Amino acid sequence: MESRGASAPHGKGVESLSYGKMNTFIEIISTAPTKDTEGFVTHGDTILASIRAYKEDRHGNERWANMAAFSEATAMFRFRKIPALTVDTAMFIICDGCRYNIVSAEDVRNRGMYVEVMATEVKPSG
Repeated sequence: MESRGASAPHGKGVESLSYGKMNTFIEIISTAPTKDTEGFVTHGDTILASIRAYKEDRHGNERWANMAAFSEATAMFRFRKIPALTVDTAMFIICDGCRYNIVSAEDVRNRGMYVEVMATEVKPSG
């Protein structure tokens, strides 16, 4: 049987991301001030995208140990690239009622298909 579509080479660390693996719903939000239709500046969360993503929490496996540069990251999200939206560190992710501050965002293998985001959970003060 012939395989259709590209798959990741063995040992490269990025498996195929099907919709079955992207089973977590997330919202990408911005807190930058925005102008409403009447020209008034409003502050607060603006939802930029509501999408499905693959989420992996930090744990003590070899893969997370090799990511020393992201020692403060507590979660990793992978999702399909959204046209006309560049994800950056000024944005946040809302997932399962928790808020995550984006530490880094990069294009997986520079193919323009998936974005991998390393994020830190924001704990409420108090």
